[in-house]
Amino acid sequence: MTSPLVLIDAPAPHVARFTLNRPEKRNALNNPLRGQLIEGLQAADVDPDIRVSIIRGAGTSFSAGYDIGGGNEGHDYPHFTAPGEGQWPRHVTETWMGIWDLQKPVIAQVHGYCLAGGSELATGCDLVYVADDAKMGYPAVRFGVPDMQFHAWLLGMRAAMEMMVTGDSISGTEAVRLGWANRAFPAADLETSVLAVAQRIALLPPDIVQLNKRTVHRAMDHMGLRQSIRAGTDICALGIHQESFEVFLNEMKHKGLTAALQERDAPFGDYRTIEPHPG
Repeated sequence: MTSPLVLIDAPAPHVARFTLNRPEKRNALNNPLRGQLIEGLQAADVDPDIRVSIIRGAGTSFSAGYDIGGGNEGHDYPHFTAPGEGQWPRHVTETWMGIWDLQKPVIAQVHGYCLAGGSELATGCDLVYVADDAKMGYPAVRFGVPDMQFHAWLLGMRAAMEMMVTGDSISGTEAVRLGWANRAFPAADLETSVLAVAQRIALLPPDIVQLNKRTVHRAMDHMGLRQSIRAGTDICALGIHQESFEVFLNEMKHKGLTAALQERDAPFGDYRTIEPHPG
């Protein structure tokens, strides 16, 4: 039997922990993994004994992004999204924004690479704690457009613009300074520090916590965050029709994914040493 794509344990009373379990792929997000994660989070949300959930990654990274190396072949989307132009970006943004709509808080525990789809998953969580040397970025902007365009909202205009037009990553420490993450810790202290936060949350009455979680997200909704992210999926859909995107797909088809991504990133001196490569 193959190992579960998401491991679930209870590291403390009233705390559920979900570990993305594709370490050999740097936890690249394929459809089965996403389905197992959301199913587990939804089960925890209706479990009266659970008050807070943690998401982390096995191995060296939180997640290097969506699996664009064939990991979705033969696997349907884990939940329905209306078909048509832009189905994929609409689908994944619905998935991660769905975490916002859970009643109980979800914490992202981020170490190593947190790229592209991995950064979208973490953004969908209520709290984000990072290793100070983590790398959060969206290298896929070097050939396409992000599925979930959170950057301007959670990093500010200038930092968001720089990331969108370079594809460069930022460190965990920078992510905290810019407002994407709550706090950064040395990698060796991250797990215990996150668990301490989860235990503090678990001390509070869960019916009150769910209302206070909702008030923050409703405020962001009123300011337009959700509508902006939804509108961004239409821009993403336009991206796949651009000449540069077609060129990259042809290179990937003829040279293979690894070679195409190495060629993409070689001028920048980053990412190309990652195996498997992030989106």
